[in-house]
Amino acid sequence: MIEPVSKRKAFSFKKSGKLRPSRSLFARGIRWIVEKISGLRERQTLRESIETALDEERVIDDELGAQERHMLMNILSFAEKRVDDVLVPRADIVALEISANLEDLLDLMQEKSHSRMPIYRDTLDEPIGMVHIKDVLSWMAAHPNDRKSFDLRTIRRPVLFVPPSMPARDLLLKMQSSHIHMALVVDEYGGTDGLVSIEDLVEEIVGDIEDEHDVTERASLVKLSDGSIDALARAPIEDLEEMLGLVLVDPEADDDADTLGGLVFSLVGRVPQRGELIAHPAGIEFEIRDADPRRIKRLRIQGTAVGIKGADKEPGFSSSQKNETAEIHDGT
Repeated sequence: MIEPVSKRKAFSFKKSGKLRPSRSLFARGIRWIVEKISGLRERQTLRESIETALDEERVIDDELGAQERHMLMNILSFAEKRVDDVLVPRADIVALEISANLEDLLDLMQEKSHSRMPIYRDTLDEPIGMVHIKDVLSWMAAHPNDRKSFDLRTIRRPVLFVPPSMPARDLLLKMQSSHIHMALVVDEYGGTDGLVSIEDLVEEIVGDIEDEHDVTERASLVKLSDGSIDALARAPIEDLEEMLGLVLVDPEADDDADTLGGLVFSLVGRVPQRGELIAHPAGIEFEIRDADPRRIKRLRIQGTAVGIKGADKEPGFSSSQKNETAEIHDGT
């Protein structure tokens, strides 16, 4: 989530070590695009021409590899993304209260393997900056025998404050110009919605970046031997739709849920308790396996559309079902 600080004046692929794509990758990609769009209709915009060329090239050949194609498509889609599409949600932010002592800070950084963290006063809705491990180590070197005098305020660094509607590319440019690589996303009332680091933005283009401290996460959707599906609440809805061949969200509905947890919340209008079973009109049932008062964490998905419980058919999300109220009952 939080990548190491750099003293570079601006972020650059060319100077970013392991993040640097080869020059030939971009050169070959651009050459391929020019060749493909040269015969297209002049009325198309450059973006439309590139998208058409990428879409029509069904077979990946020596002229454009899968990695190059993927990165070019990511660059195009990045221009359409907003900050709220890439942020780390508030519930997943690892932060520290300003009064924390040195031992608490070191323990948390070691446990979470983060090199930088936001710091706040009283609650996360009162952020006052961030702390970086580099500054902590510098302070420790300067005060080898005086750990009790440590004060987070003396090594605090600024963070950016941005609205969720801000274009992601604008935030990347702002981080480059300000040399501040962490932003807190605040709502219209000043509350903290989430966090974005420069690594989060770069990963939208080049894909996931794993360093030596990253732990490979469990798959967000796992098919079990009995046919049911174990899922993390943050798994995208579209991933489950693809797995089941169903439409779980009415395209015409005014619902901005993107994750399974958000989908379940929209069905019942609250955070359900552990053990509850929530039925979806498409023929599946969500069992809440793990949750706290603020959010759903883990789900078990079962039902006729998953192919268990002796179902003889797999119903979809019909128009007559779209407005049905979700059935809720206690699974205990």
